[in-house]
Amino acid sequence: MSERKLSTRSIRANLFAGVLTVIPLVVVWIVLNFVFSFLFAVGSPVAAGFTMFITDRYPNAAPLLSDPVFQWLVAIVAALLLLYTIGAVASRVIGKKVIASVEALIARIPIVQTVYSASKKFVAMLQQSPDGNARVVLLDYPSPGMKTIGLVTRVFTDAITGDALAAVYVPTALNPTAGFLEILPTSALIPTTLSMDQAMTMIVSGGAMAPDNFTVAPTPRRPPH
Repeated sequence: MSERKLSTRSIRANLFAGVLTVIPLVVVWIVLNFVFSFLFAVGSPVAAGFTMFITDRYPNAAPLLSDPVFQWLVAIVAALLLLYTIGAVASRVIGKKVIASVEALIARIPIVQTVYSASKKFVAMLQQSPDGNARVVLLDYPSPGMKTIGLVTRVFTDAITGDALAAVYVPTALNPTAGFLEILPTSALIPTTLSMDQAMTMIVSGGAMAPDNFTVAPTPRRPPH
């Protein structure tokens, strides 16, 4: 009987160890699958054009060029080169002027302008240091005494009471894009010394990767910017 119990415990322990081993691999696979799917969608038109161009001149290469794996690799490389080119151009004066012209065109399209403007501001917020308006804080959620990480995206004033309010984006662990927005008084927020990179790493890893020294105790507040 004892041997059966020992065998059952061993099976459960091995299954549990297997699950813990597979979970990080599954998360990595999901992220990589999303990234490569996006890159393939961006680069597939280039891959198709490249295949047609080479096939017209070298018919003997058609079997290789029609191989799905080869087309996938070409699409990924083309997308990476395209993103690199966009980044290089965007960092120069001419690129900035082109982007400004495109943004001016987008500003004339009501719905598209709203989505683009909100997305751009959110990306800019993630790139800012926690010393500005976009900073990492803690707030009581889902109940008092329990703390969660929030990203202050904007600080403004209550039109009636004059109190300082903050728009706080609360990202979801493992998938920070599936968070939600809360409007809270700044007095309810606990400032932290976490940088944006540290906070996002902590969220994506489910807390597994966190600074060695961390506190949830309130710290002296600074006046809002």
